[in-house]
Amino acid sequence: MADENNEIEVIPGSPEFEQMLFKINGEVNNDNLAVLNFGGNQLQEVQPDMYAMPAYIDDNFNLFFIVAPLVENDWVIAFSTAEIENGNEITDLSEPMTTGEGLNSMGEVSPESANQLLQYFNTLVDAKRGEWRMIEKNQNPQH
Repeated sequence: MADENNEIEVIPGSPEFEQMLFKINGEVNNDNLAVLNFGGNQLQEVQPDMYAMPAYIDDNFNLFFIVAPLVENDWVIAFSTAEIENGNEITDLSEPMTTGEGLNSMGEVSPESANQLLQYFNTLVDAKRGEWRMIEKNQNPQH
């Protein structure tokens, strides 16, 4: 279905949604980190210009926000999974996946949590902090 601007609406959970990436308007720095907080968590710098924050942690599945300039020079919010040892030590993050792919993965495990994440992104759009973009299949986020 298309809207009045001839933009196609991509539905969460669909294969097309996996090509969606959330682009942040501007770069992320210590002055604006707090606006991206989710679920009482705050982004932590894991390497220069790359931040991570838990989105969902369970015994069988976890998902972390990855915020970095991953596609060209655009700052985006992608997702990654992590190896967690001793209950709380993050030892390794997977290669980043698109925002849509992460949300679809979350929806398979916990639809309610996926809806909360989607609402988080909608709030960022409403506050003019970011926007959804469809990426080409060969343009997966990577750092």
